[in-house]
Amino acid sequence: MLVGVPPVAANATSTVALLPGYVASAWGFREDLRGRRDVRLWPIVFASLAGGVIGAVLLLYTSNAAFRVIVPWLMLVATLWFALWPLVETRLGSTAGAGTATTFAGVLAVSIYGGYFNGGLGIILLALLGALGFADLNHMNGIKSLISAILTAIAVVVYVLGSAVVWADAALMMAAAIAGGYAGARWARRVPPTYLRYGIVAVGATMTAAFFVRW
Repeated sequence: MLVGVPPVAANATSTVALLPGYVASAWGFREDLRGRRDVRLWPIVFASLAGGVIGAVLLLYTSNAAFRVIVPWLMLVATLWFALWPLVETRLGSTAGAGTATTFAGVLAVSIYGGYFNGGLGIILLALLGALGFADLNHMNGIKSLISAILTAIAVVVYVLGSAVVWADAALMMAAAIAGGYAGARWARRVPPTYLRYGIVAVGATMTAAFFVRW
């Protein structure tokens, strides 16, 4: 949006550009996804696909003016959700051991959000996984990257069919997304979880403030 691309096209283009980064990030967390037999991935995969399609279709039917107003609030909600969830969980108690239906519904809802607006997706997915009882931040990051890659892949198909992608910009961003997605995943595995959480909240808060000030 900063370089003049209309809001809806900018969102679709950035989502296309980030797809290789999500795949690279999931590969970077591959050790944290292997050997976890307590986690069923198929409900997560199906929910991600369905949600990605629904969200992408909704985006194509949203006007640029409306999307410009909605974006800062979506970012704010995502950041506050992740930042405040540990306090909420402490008061409500852990939801560890959430069933398949609960996991499917939660991932479906967040995947609709991700298919509609990719910004802050990682933050909101981490908050969801925390709500579902996941505790290992590296494992959560791995599942987050997997969900992001799946829902983004199917959303990209919808965006392409809807002619919403600015391909010249997307190509430049893809190269950076691949390098950043893999390098970030490997680096994040070496950072203490507390500092990683602080960093995620700081990035989300900065992006939210920028959207409110600029738009």
